[in-house]
Amino acid sequence: MQRVGTLTRGYVFDLAVALLAIAAMVEIVVRRDAPNAPQSPLWFALLTIAILVTMIVARRRFPFAGPAAYWLLAAGISFVDGTLLPFAASLFVVGLAVSFLLGNVRIAVHAGIGLAVVLGGAAILVNNIPGHTTAELIFIPLDFAISWLAGFLLRGSAEQAEAAEGRATLAEQEREAEALRAVVDERTRIARELHDIVGHAVSVMTVQTSGVRRLLHPDQQQEREALLAVERTGREALAEMRRVVGALRDAEDGPELAPRPSLSRVDKLVAQARESGLPVNLHVEGEPLPLPAGVDLTAYRLVQEGLTNAIKHADARHAEVCVRYDRDHVEIEVSDDGRGALGAAPAPNGSGHGLVGMRERVSIYGGQLEAGPRAGGGFRLRARIPVAT
Repeated sequence: MQRVGTLTRGYVFDLAVALLAIAAMVEIVVRRDAPNAPQSPLWFALLTIAILVTMIVARRRFPFAGPAAYWLLAAGISFVDGTLLPFAASLFVVGLAVSFLLGNVRIAVHAGIGLAVVLGGAAILVNNIPGHTTAELIFIPLDFAISWLAGFLLRGSAEQAEAAEGRATLAEQEREAEALRAVVDERTRIARELHDIVGHAVSVMTVQTSGVRRLLHPDQQQEREALLAVERTGREALAEMRRVVGALRDAEDGPELAPRPSLSRVDKLVAQARESGLPVNLHVEGEPLPLPAGVDLTAYRLVQEGLTNAIKHADARHAEVCVRYDRDHVEIEVSDDGRGALGAAPAPNGSGHGLVGMRERVSIYGGQLEAGPRAGGGFRLRARIPVAT
């Protein structure tokens, strides 16, 4: 439907001209016996109007030559039959529209030439009308000149509208590119963090396998070989994972020496926000339960992103963090009384690229994320993530 609307707006002028031309053809056919009717054959009259309309449509490819050709052809046709074009009243409206187009062309020199074409063509048309008056020779071309002037005056507005549309299109493309970069950056960050989680788990498994292998009796050769294969596979997997994920790390990134982020450390995250000057209330509902490493990290990042938004971007005076545990889900809610705009570069709908990254994280674990303004003012980020059992 949007595409149909765009096509309708783009061709509404052509449609109006076509309807006026059809009306002129019908008038010529119906009033062939009128005293001032054209004397040329009917086929010639209809073909002439069709050719003139074609010149108007050609303006899409030739913005100046098309409308100018209309007036030049019209002036030439008047020498063949001076009453053909003036006979149909709807063609007068078409002439006004073509004059407007010549005034509205983007190049000022062409617009000036167009005025001369309009005045000259209109004067020739009127002069070739049998029994024309001096007043008609003056005021009819003046009517077309006024229409040309309207097009010329609106030329700047049309240019500004086109420029504004171009800027809007470019801005939309830049926003889409930024959102795509945000998704890629967040996926890279997730990959690095999952590498640390999985790498730690595989390292523990490999070390434990090695320990069990050394405790075997000498006659348990088959078990020893099986455990050795598991140990060797684990070490190879770790090495391969380091090579692949190592390419995702920035050159300036140092080794991760801090404890792995976890929802169990959310109180320290809230304490850091308080130290930065933002009063934060922390509520924990339900009995805390062990979370899968990826879910645990995602929940922590949600709280971190929500508080960062409240401090840096929302100008909040107060924030609340609520962590709810139940048997199947963990729910995170961060709300503040600021002006919203999650992320450093808010999008028009009020959500910035930080929100794009959070949606990417939550979707990995089949969770749901809601973010937006609160009814009483401020911004709220709420996520519900399934806990695999």
